This record gives sequence, C-alpha cells and structure tokens, in this order.
Amino acid sequence: MVSVVPPACGYRRSVADWQLDSWIVSLTRVADSTRSVYRRDASACFDWLEAVGCDRPSMVTRRHLRRYLAHLDRSGYARRTIARKASVIRRYFDWARRNNLVEVDPSASLSAPRGASTLPRVLGSEELEALIEGPAPADNPSPIDMRDRAIVELLYGSGLRVAELCGLDRSDLSGRSGTITVWGKGSKQRRVPVSEPAAIALAEWIRSGRSELVTAETPDQAVFLNQRGRRITPRDVRRVIDRRSSNPTHPHALRHTFATHLLDGGADLRVVQELLGHADLTTTQIYTRVSRDRLRDVHRSTHPRA
Repeated sequence: MVSVVPPACGYRRSVADWQLDSWIVSLTRVADSTRSVYRRDASACFDWLEAVGCDRPSMVTRRHLRRYLAHLDRSGYARRTIARKASVIRRYFDWARRNNLVEVDPSASLSAPRGASTLPRVLGSEELEALIEGPAPADNPSPIDMRDRAIVELLYGSGLRVAELCGLDRSDLSGRSGTITVWGKGSKQRRVPVSEPAAIALAEWIRSGRSELVTAETPDQAVFLNQRGRRITPRDVRRVIDRRSSNPTHPHALRHTFATHLLDGGADLRVVQELLGHADLTTTQIYTRVSRDRLRDVHRSTHPRA
C-alpha cells in the first residue's frame, strides 16, 4: 500500500488558479503591513475552500462563503476579526470578477457580524498642544522636528488617514488653492483643505528640512521621508506620535478629533463625510454621538443647574 503524505500546511496545488500574487500586486497605495494581512486572510479562506472541494474561484458560491464565516464564528474568532476577513473576501472577489476569474461575484452583499461599537477617542486641548508643539525648542527646530510638526498639523488640521499622509507626493500639494490631493481607500481621490498652521509647517519642512534627509534612494516625489531618506511608513508615523504625545495615543485619534471638532463647531455632516473620504454616511455618523457626548459633558460641567 502506498502511503499518502498530506501536503505541508499552507501548500495548495491550485494556488495559480486563485492568482493571489496578482491580486496583492493590484493593491496599490496600500501599506505593506495591510497587504500582509490581506494575503494571510485570503490564503486562510482559500485553504478552507479547497478543503471543501473548491479549488478555483469559479467554483465558489455565496453559500460556501457564508459557511466559511460560520466556521470562523464556531472557531472562536472575534466578531471584529470575522468582519475584517469578510471585507478581505469581498475585495478579492470583486477583483476576481473584474479580471474574469468569476462571472458573478459570490461575495456581493456578504454580511458578517460587526465588531463591538466603540466611540473613537477625542484628544483634549492639552494633549493636542503637546503633540503639535513637541518636546523640541521652537526657535531652533531640526529637520526631524519640522517634519514631525507638519505631520501632526496635517493629521489634525485636514483629518488625513495615516496611509494617505504617507502616500503624499509633492505633486499632490497646491499652495495656491490651499488644498492637497489625497488618495483614499479604494484609490479614491479627493481634495481637502489645509489649515494655515499646517500650510506653514508643511512649507517649512519642504523648504528647509526635507533636503537634509534626502539620499540616493529617496523617491523624488515623496513629501515625507524617514531618517533613512525613504518614504515614511505608518510605523514611522506611529513613532512620531509616541515621541511627541504626553499620553499613549494612536495616530488615528487625530482624525477622530478633527471630525468631532468640526461637528462641535456646527459643520454639516455631509461636509464632514466628504472631508474624511467616507463612502457611507453611516460611517461618519459615529462622530455625531461623540459630539453629543462632548456637548453633554460641557453642559453638565458649566451650567449651574445641569
């Protein structure tokens, strides 16, 4: 009797049929860390699909994908993790349809349990001041200090996602109009205004700081550079925030604070949606909850009969 040795974990004889590498390459303007997560989530899904007899995208049905999500739930995955994996599946099969790997997208309208809803953290005035001013003397900033201040001013003043900031090219800057062009999720382009403090900090960095970090490997168009002269990464930005923050702070908190302060000041929700680059208004509506909570706190702490 000939013994059958099972394939090594992660090996798939039909890996070419899924064209995973081609899909990953198509994910332009996506951080390397995000692509790694997409690859891992997609590979796990393909492994499960092959185990139940689907060895190519054209064999997958909506029922298969719903069974896979149910399998993840039974395996104890957190609801937020399952929601992320479902998002990756939808993104892959949308690409597969556009590239004729499937005739009909089996993941269309595929639902997954949503993660627990938590209100985004909004920074207080002292935290913002510490982030913006930083630890260095204002009268003699180094190139790194100039860069870091411009980063914080843009994240808070324009509400950029970290990946959007890292992807900025000098051609995206428009000094005359006071706006910048950013590439959001799904390679969607939008123009956002730049606050006066952000414009000043950005101009100082471009004029006096950036050239100090340029090396032979520097991308000519990259706005922000790390200390090695390469385009800055989300991990680099996290280090910037850690270095300047008085409390543990995620860079995305600056975007949350931007949106909440706009609503506190009376901005229309649709305008905030456009500025943030949200495809769905319901994503923006969470900030109305934050804004209401902040207004309630102010009322209770300042009104004599609250």
